[in-house]
Amino acid sequence: MKQSTDARPYLRVAAYDDGLFTPVEDLSALSETQFSVLGHPAFPNYNVRIKKSAFCDETVGAYTGYIDIEARHIFFYFFESRNDPDTDDVIFWTNGGPGCSSSLGLFMELDPCRISDANGPSFHPESWNTNANIFFVDQPIGVGFSYADYGESVSTTEEAAKDIAAFVFVFFEHFTKFKGRAFHMAGESYGGRYVPVFAAEVYDQNAKLLTEGFAPINLESVMIGNGITDFYHQMTSSFDMQCTSASVPPTLSVAECVRMKQMIPRCEKRLKESCVDKFDAVDCVAAGAFCETHLELPFWLSERNPYDISQPCDAKGMEDLCYPVTRHISNYLSLPSVRQSLGVDPAVPANFSSCSPIVGAAFNAHLDGLRPTEDYLGALLERGVRVLIYVGTYDWICNWVGNERWTLALEWSGREAFNKEALRPWAVGGNFTGDKGRAGLVRSAKGLTFMTIDAAGHMVPYDKPKEALDLMQRWISGKGF
Repeated sequence: MKQSTDARPYLRVAAYDDGLFTPVEDLSALSETQFSVLGHPAFPNYNVRIKKSAFCDETVGAYTGYIDIEARHIFFYFFESRNDPDTDDVIFWTNGGPGCSSSLGLFMELDPCRISDANGPSFHPESWNTNANIFFVDQPIGVGFSYADYGESVSTTEEAAKDIAAFVFVFFEHFTKFKGRAFHMAGESYGGRYVPVFAAEVYDQNAKLLTEGFAPINLESVMIGNGITDFYHQMTSSFDMQCTSASVPPTLSVAECVRMKQMIPRCEKRLKESCVDKFDAVDCVAAGAFCETHLELPFWLSERNPYDISQPCDAKGMEDLCYPVTRHISNYLSLPSVRQSLGVDPAVPANFSSCSPIVGAAFNAHLDGLRPTEDYLGALLERGVRVLIYVGTYDWICNWVGNERWTLALEWSGREAFNKEALRPWAVGGNFTGDKGRAGLVRSAKGLTFMTIDAAGHMVPYDKPKEALDLMQRWISGKGF
């Protein structure tokens, strides 16, 4: 382990190249004032810079740093468990976009502290580190505090997956107390595209590392909240959310809904022929544009909140994703004192941005969001990796109807058993009589679980923190619902 006091330490630190490796037995050995720079001979082009960060919840170990991949640098936060960091599971978390920082998940949803106004962070009792160690990662390059030296970028999920899998391995190799711990990869929104591919890369990497004598990552499960995993089923479900009582009472006129319903068969046919059965870039883009015009445009003209259909959102509100709290988060993370405490590199722009339109545009230019991802989850299920799909019922943009449809259509050996299960109510701690105390609905079989959270929007832990913590705790414990 090396340490550096240079303001730009990566400029003077070579990749780990001497064939030696000394794991860090305890994170408490890390410095609060300088980065420890870690490398591994199995990944000679990767370093990890990590330091203690005395911010947020000072009752637990908090750490920040960078994954250095040659000239690309991915920022991360890591919080130890409030319960027992020496035995509790490890969770990886990413937000979506593509191009949105995991600082949104951190300070708005499931972190040890939340930012709700201009006063900065405050203690969050329903944090997911209540009994788990958790990462928040700003990825891909160009998102949040992540940066590149010479303008390098990543523009597909498959590219990003290689960097994430390497980081996961290097971290577990260095911090040996977490070795063998159950590991869960979680994400939200476009995380429905990211996380299945990331988890598959970690799983496949395990096979390669085993042949080289390394301990595999104990990949236990995947958790996706309000994800976009199968755009084909998600696109047509827009009708159900606007013209039926699937979530709230119908929001469009009868005439609009009649026109929309007539377009569904044509939309499905075009998407299936051009994007699903055979991927043709030009035809798939045209099919997507046709469906968006007829099935999604009416919603955008309604000025409702796409992340919570029960609420309005004017055009100006979209600048902060319809949630003013995102502006408070950006202001806090732009403070020089905060950035110094976190160890943010001086190369990062001074004004923090929650989402990068440049990264989003690059992924869109490569049609990344049109690539179906559900087969990654089918393959992981076949290999014993459990999958949780949870969805707030008020979300329109990645709604529960579309997510339920693709889980029922997923091709895997447990499909028949899963589809035979009826949706049934669940409650926090299982404590309800009939619908009293009901938190949502759940269907589960053979390692796949689909569940809804009543009256929650796109960001379930933000709207329903107690329900979100309960479902996470029961999931990682394997107790079920």
